[in-house]
Order: sequence, then C-alpha cells, then structure tokens
Amino acid sequence: MSTVTISAQDINKLRQATGAGMMDCRKALTETNGDFEAAIDWLRKQGQKVAAKRSDREAKEGVVIAKTTSDNKSGIVVCVSCETDFVSKNADFVAFGQTIADAAIANNVKSLDELLSVKAGNATVQELVNDKLASIGEKIGVTKFERVDAPYVASYIHGAYRIGVLVGLSKDSAEVGKDIAMQIAALNPVAVDAASVPASVISREKDIIVELMKQDPKMSGKTDDMLAKIAEGKMGAFFKEQTLTAQAFVKDGGKSVADYLKESGDIKVTEFKRVALG
Repeated sequence: MSTVTISAQDINKLRQATGAGMMDCRKALTETNGDFEAAIDWLRKQGQKVAAKRSDREAKEGVVIAKTTSDNKSGIVVCVSCETDFVSKNADFVAFGQTIADAAIANNVKSLDELLSVKAGNATVQELVNDKLASIGEKIGVTKFERVDAPYVASYIHGAYRIGVLVGLSKDSAEVGKDIAMQIAALNPVAVDAASVPASVISREKDIIVELMKQDPKMSGKTDDMLAKIAEGKMGAFFKEQTLTAQAFVKDGGKSVADYLKESGDIKVTEFKRVALG
C-alpha cells in the first residue's frame, strides 16, 4: 500500500493532463506512489485513451519564444513562466520574454544555467527575473531552454506564444522550415524517424502494448515471447503516428513528411525541439 499522500491538487493535475475521470486518476496515482508519468502509463495500460501520452507541461502559464541567429545557423527556444494568463498575455511580459530570448542569441547561449548568468542590458537575466517577480507579485522563472545548430535552422511560434519550435535542416529553405515547424507544433512527434526514437520510449510503448494484450481474451494462452513478438509488429503503427518523417504531411495528407522533404530537394531534418506551455 502506498504511503504517499495523494492530494486533490495532484488528482486534478493528472485529470487535466489526461482527461481521465477523478476516481481513475486517484487510483492511478495511488498505484504508482504519486509518480505523475508512471500514473499516465498506468491509465494507458488499463486501456484508457488519455489526452497526453507525453507531458510537456513545463509551466502553467507564460510565453514561449523561439528565435534564430541572423545567419539561421543556430536557434534557441525559451520558456518564461508565470502563474496566470492575465500576466502572460500582457504586452510587457511578452516583451520581457523577447528580451531574454534576445540575450540568449546575442551571447551564443548553450544552456539554461548559462542563460541565467548572461547580461541583458545592465543586469543578468536572473536579476531581471527577480525584479519582475518583485514587481508583478507572481512566481516568474525561465523554466526551459533548448538550442539547435544546423546548416539551416527555422523557428516558429504558435498559439500566442504557447508553443515554440526549432527545426534543423540539411540545407537552406525557409518555406520547408516553416512547414515542418508547423507540423511539429501540431502533431508533436517524439523523434525525427524510427531510428532516432530513444530506446526507453520504445521499451515503454512495448510494455503498454503487451499489458493491453494480456487483458484481451483473444490473446489468452499466448506466451510472453509470443506477445513480445506481436508487440514488435504493432510498433509500426506507433512509429507512423509518432515519428516526424513517417507522419502524414499536415498540408497534404496524401503524402508523408518524408515524401514532402524529398520532393523539396531531398532535404533532411537533422533535429528539432518543441517547447509548449501546459
């Protein structure tokens, strides 16, 4: 029996993230000792179609800014968080986020810790954050930083600064960069292609598939080895839905993203980063 106290706030957070019922969320958190990610997997293993397969809810409110250098060889995306949408929608707060993003570009920043220590005008970014916190009265923070370097980097901001995307391409193409960034913002792939999906993600998905098959009466009598082989085959659907190049192209569902990239001059996506508010 879990000794972790499951609060109403914890239950509501899981409910908001997954769309599952309150009692199911309580059960999931109890069964997983309050581990939020494990609770999402527990719900999926019960056959529930949760709203969030992965959690990118880094901040409740705030702004996400994506920018590139003038030569489009590097790009950064930064999340500046706050507590309420009243603050995040304020033009001054958006400008504050832009100032921090500009400091990252100007100082060739490569990490979140480095960003907090660089100067933006006469103060460090951390000092600016502290000043903003004091003036607004809300918890303010730079909660996420990502960077991409490539022969060509495109940036894209979606939904009133709620999602920021960076895409690294093998060659210059502003149009392809924007199209692919919009694809990533909309469909949130886990990796560029099947070969680049982390082993931990593949293992996690296979475990969920096997658990669901064990609950299927039609699969009764099958050995663990047989179930594992079937799960391996079912991963094809996961790769098609969750990897960028295998996804249907959002602007033309009759072709895949890989088809679109090939038609556009055999351009390759070297990497991408997607940061979203939750």
